[in-house]
Amino acid sequence: MPRYRPGAGALRNRLAFDKRGTADDGLGNKVGPFAEQFAVLGELRALRGSEAVIAGRLEGRNTFGVYVRSSGRTRLISTDWRMRDVKRGTVYAIRAVDAVSDPLWVYLTVESGVAA
Repeated sequence: MPRYRPGAGALRNRLAFDKRGTADDGLGNKVGPFAEQFAVLGELRALRGSEAVIAGRLEGRNTFGVYVRSSGRTRLISTDWRMRDVKRGTVYAIRAVDAVSDPLWVYLTVESGVAA
């Protein structure tokens, strides 16, 4: 995890986290729609420089590092959830979650422009 730590003033984005529900559709599938679990303030930081990030941008995908305060709710986030920017309506697939490196922050790697 990067050594950067945001201050309270950097938490400008209202982010909602959705978990996929389980529902039987009668055809053997157990996947249901996403349901919002909670919303928190967080900071989005554009990742830059790596070859994968630049290639993703050429394909219409943007990758961000996200900081949210660590709490009982935010430590439950996993890669099968999705994140939404409430103001802009952008949906992000959660690629990685680091809830153990820093006791004050949960660091996420998210990507827009892909199926969540």
